[in-house]
Amino acid sequence: MTRPIELWYWPTPNGWKVSIALEEMGLPYEMKPVNIGAGEQFDPAFQAISPNGRMPAIVDPDGPDGQPLSIFESGAILQYLGVKSGQFYPQDPRGKAEVDQWLFWQVGGLGPMAGQTHHFRQYAPAIVKDQRQLAYGVNRYTNETHRLYGVLNRRLADRDFLAGDYSIADMAAWPWILPELQGQSLDEFPHLKAWMARVGERPAVQRGRALGDDLRRNLAASGKAAEDARKVLFGQRAR
Repeated sequence: MTRPIELWYWPTPNGWKVSIALEEMGLPYEMKPVNIGAGEQFDPAFQAISPNGRMPAIVDPDGPDGQPLSIFESGAILQYLGVKSGQFYPQDPRGKAEVDQWLFWQVGGLGPMAGQTHHFRQYAPAIVKDQRQLAYGVNRYTNETHRLYGVLNRRLADRDFLAGDYSIADMAAWPWILPELQGQSLDEFPHLKAWMARVGERPAVQRGRALGDDLRRNLAASGKAAEDARKVLFGQRAR
């Protein structure tokens, strides 16, 4: 009997990448919530799995050698799950390279830049006192996110998915397109908009995206709980 994969998770774009993949691949899994607003990412038990103290992470009790295997970093997790399931990750070198380059583009570009856009637009106004400094960050990262939307729009002008067939590259990029939070309008990017709808119609994507919706705390809200969570997330204190 296949034992479920442990998914150490919180409902964020990086978390959704892996929950979507697990749903798409039909792999049994068990969610282990990691409340990043409460500092649970600093727990030694979690950091033994994810040394960087970031989620998501997985533990596969049935690793390649039959022994448990833990993996952190969402891109590495997606590659592992694609190999394990034999789905959404080509085996031929050309197809694999096509998927890898767009997966790495998301991990190294879209995710970090859009994440900074979230920070400066959603959270920094409650932290940064110098409004000139805040405006620079907002403009810098909003503009770079706009450029990256354009990269996706051009790529999708003549194809349905990022790298041939639907793949882990699409699963990686899709959760990070959050135009309202990122100061963007998808009307400027019709091919990206169509892809967002195309991927979003998939039942497994909808299930993965909805995982843990009841757990999420609105860190942009006011109040002591939100302030404490921001302090944890943005390095003002560690648990």
